[in-house]
Amino acid sequence: LKKAFQKTSFSKVVSVRSFSIGTPIFQKDSSKVQLRGTFLKGRKADLPTLVVLPEILEPVGNFLPFFKHPDNKILDVRNVWLLDYRNCGNSDHHPSLDLHDMSEDIIRFMNEKKVTMATIAGHGFGAKLATVTAINNLERFTGVLLLEGGPVDHRYHEPFLQLKNYIKVAYDLIKNNASSQKANKEIQNQIPHKKWRKVFQQNLIEGIGGIAFRANIEAIYKDSVKVFPDIASWHEKYGLWPGRVMACFALYSDWILMGSNTIPFYSIFPHLQYEFSRDLYPHGDDKSELSTYFHSLDHWIHEGTPEDVFYLSNRIYRWLRWQDGANVHLSDKSEAGWYYVPDRGFDPQRQGVGEYIPEHVHHDYLHTTAYDESRLRRGVRGADKGQFLPSGKFSKEELWQLVNIPVKLEKILFSSFLTQELLNSSISNFLMHFLDLKRTFHIFSRKQPIEFF
Repeated sequence: LKKAFQKTSFSKVVSVRSFSIGTPIFQKDSSKVQLRGTFLKGRKADLPTLVVLPEILEPVGNFLPFFKHPDNKILDVRNVWLLDYRNCGNSDHHPSLDLHDMSEDIIRFMNEKKVTMATIAGHGFGAKLATVTAINNLERFTGVLLLEGGPVDHRYHEPFLQLKNYIKVAYDLIKNNASSQKANKEIQNQIPHKKWRKVFQQNLIEGIGGIAFRANIEAIYKDSVKVFPDIASWHEKYGLWPGRVMACFALYSDWILMGSNTIPFYSIFPHLQYEFSRDLYPHGDDKSELSTYFHSLDHWIHEGTPEDVFYLSNRIYRWLRWQDGANVHLSDKSEAGWYYVPDRGFDPQRQGVGEYIPEHVHHDYLHTTAYDESRLRRGVRGADKGQFLPSGKFSKEELWQLVNIPVKLEKILFSSFLTQELLNSSISNFLMHFLDLKRTFHIFSRKQPIEFF
């Protein structure tokens, strides 16, 4: 399987552009927080975007080896933004770690980079933030990808309590103006977890009169000691995500316990019902190298052995290609345009029956010229941006491109623009298979997930 996979893969050259140069700025105004990250250009033109959020404190650049791995095909189907959120990495600092404020930072970043819609992924706390960001902005995200994190309250979990102690160690070093040598020694002695120790060492920088951390340790520490810390809690106020989701956790994870912690996923992601082992699944097995090292790498499933990385990236690649962005009523993207999906509402002027064909729009519909080029090529046009017809009303007949067909069929297909070739092929066969494929304009102002294809 691995050899066949390599034969079908594209060029492995990865274009990397870093936007993380510079020192984080402390912002008093939450709306002025700027995020920075690294952009990985996909191997094809006009690809959708995947936004990746790391674990708390971890530099997002640690994801580079995963995406640059020769067996990773994710860049065949996505451009990737490895993004540092506020108070971490090279992004700006602010006292608040409120998830709603942090999600607004991400939307501002997408607006600045002219990303209309994206898939959002997160690891650990980044998965929690990715979930809230998607829920708050249903029209901006096509799917949610979670690694070792999600809508789970970790306040009393042993791994979070350990992390809380590690954060206090770093906070005390800053408070005592420790030297670089002493800081390294204290981190080495008081943070036994190998991976977390490396993360804190990566954050160390030389400050004025002592050491400092690139991450905003003070804000993170103050949040961690709250009764309901934002970096660990999950609240009902965050809401539900009704769209596509893929959630993966280590087989021996200390953060997501298979016996009980998967239950909140079903509550927050209705589409995961009956999807265990497909869209919600444990990664690794008893023979996996992840199950050794006393769980030291369980939480970082994307940093496993080459074989582990191969299987994880391949599974993410297939989900991005076939599941992400497809309407939840469809099995996958192969069914787009071929199945009628009844709508809950109904139009009294249409015999009391609702109608809905899932529209799959361009991932960057606000900035693309694809629709203009399509109208020129076909010689007809659909609705202009922001142009919608009232219920029961029809556009001008000369724009329909429908000729010599019954008036009743003409009204049923009032918003479809079908080619003359299709109509001339076989009108009886056309009526049999396409009578119920009645398209309606997709109203982007509605707060619902938008699919792309």
